Amino acid sequence: MIEICEVGPRDGLQNECKMVSTESKVELITRLLDSGIRNIEAVSFVNPKVVPQMADAEEVLKSLPKRNRVRYGGLVLSRSGLERALKTDVDFLHVVTTTSDSFNLRNAKRTVEQAVEELSLVIKDGASSGKGVSGVLGTSFGCPFEGEVPLENVLKAAERFLEAGCTEITLADTTGMANPVQVQKVAETFFDTFGMDLLLGLHFHNTRGLGLANVLAGYHAGVRRFDSSIAGLGGCPFAPKAVGNVCTEDMINMFHGMGADTGTDLPAVLETTKWMETVMERPLDGMLMKAGIA
Repeated sequence: MIEICEVGPRDGLQNECKMVSTESKVELITRLLDSGIRNIEAVSFVNPKVVPQMADAEEVLKSLPKRNRVRYGGLVLSRSGLERALKTDVDFLHVVTTTSDSFNLRNAKRTVEQAVEELSLVIKDGASSGKGVSGVLGTSFGCPFEGEVPLENVLKAAERFLEAGCTEITLADTTGMANPVQVQKVAETFFDTFGMDLLLGLHFHNTRGLGLANVLAGYHAGVRRFDSSIAGLGGCPFAPKAVGNVCTEDMINMFHGMGADTGTDLPAVLETTKWMETVMERPLDGMLMKAGIA
């Protein structure tokens, strides 16, 4: 069974020039739920002055439908973000750092070690408050400023996050630098290091057209948890050239063609994609919406 974490409402919208209303965000998430997606990164608890598209996190969460076996996640980058999150009923905290000093110093004014130290305390406090905590490690497959990021650095950060209380780890390809051979090697190394019971997720951007190829490589390495974004929306406001995420409906179509179960209704997802184009008032990047279901 493939587990999809739909990041469109957060990662998909945060880099858009168009400001999407709270009501439209709630409708998007409701449509995704109705299509069978159960794990949704719904909001981000970042400074609204830095990412104004995510300023309505509390209002979005208050308006979302409450359903069984549905998980709403929220991005947390700092202690202040944690404090905001703990005042809401968000289910999971997605605590994020990159694994490149060059990237971290440019965007967070701190080294990876400093970030991991601070965020480990955030993870401990979040877990002790009863929230689930997922550790997300950006630049896991390369940094736009320094190139290769040693895999040892990624493993060390993951170990620290797991020790602090994370129950799962997601490796993020922040600017789409990964290739399939690298992805398979990294995933296999993570399972060799932490065991096959590790809840390992993968998050790819399609910057260089390799998003789905990298998903497939992760699948062949044993990963069954993948982030994706409706219609391929997305990009990181802190990362140069981080264009859209792996497209949800394209990924579902690939897995269904392979005979892998995603628990989703593909035609319903596709209808949401077409609706999202009307919300964004521009053509979106997904391929299946253009080609149709075979």
